[in-house]
Amino acid sequence: MTVIAVALTFASGAMDVASFTRLGSVFTSVMTGNIVLWGLAVARGSLALASHTAVAVAGYVAGVAAGGGIAVGAGAVAARGGKGKRGDKQAIEGRAEAWPAHITLALLAELALLGGFAAGWEITGGRPGGWVEYCLLAVAAAGMGVQSSAVNHMGLTQVSTTFLTGTLTGLVSSLVNPGSAIPDRWRRLGVLLGLVAGASLAGLFVATAPDGVPALPLAAIITALVLAWRPPRTEQDSGS
Repeated sequence: MTVIAVALTFASGAMDVASFTRLGSVFTSVMTGNIVLWGLAVARGSLALASHTAVAVAGYVAGVAAGGGIAVGAGAVAARGGKGKRGDKQAIEGRAEAWPAHITLALLAELALLGGFAAGWEITGGRPGGWVEYCLLAVAAAGMGVQSSAVNHMGLTQVSTTFLTGTLTGLVSSLVNPGSAIPDRWRRLGVLLGLVAGASLAGLFVATAPDGVPALPLAAIITALVLAWRPPRTEQDSGS
């Protein structure tokens, strides 16, 4: 679960660098920063910055709503499926305890959105403009919104993969409090390092090989999906 969280944070770091450098100097996952930028745009009378922040926030909100819809829909399907055979129900419940199916569906939706973003990015040579820029920004922000919704359902109450101020606060607090849980401390540190790694590599790609920038978040999401689909270990596997 920690490695999946780090991979997802890597993706958000890479996407934020891509959007900030090539999609109007706004973020796809840090909505607090976008709201501040929107206030700055109002103060300066910058229609371009205001419109970019509005598109980013709207895309993110749509992504969160879509992720929540996936969770509700999957829950309804699971409830109907629970009326079937007892053995099937137990198998589904056992799998759900390891990894809820709706999280996988949400990550697949994010992968599809980022795949569309990658296609548009490549067509424009990594320098989108005009309405294409706004479309790619909305798609990327929606992907990050879906991811945030999925992580909320992962049970990682101490960690986020998009807005990390609280994660940083929790990490510092745990360092000065010897009684804090060690696993949470390492998980927080891991996602923060994942964010730095994703942003650093994306920045390097923007400067040297901009066509390859979308490959970074795509690889991270695929990694998370592969880890999520690993079959749960059985007692027989543990003993071998």
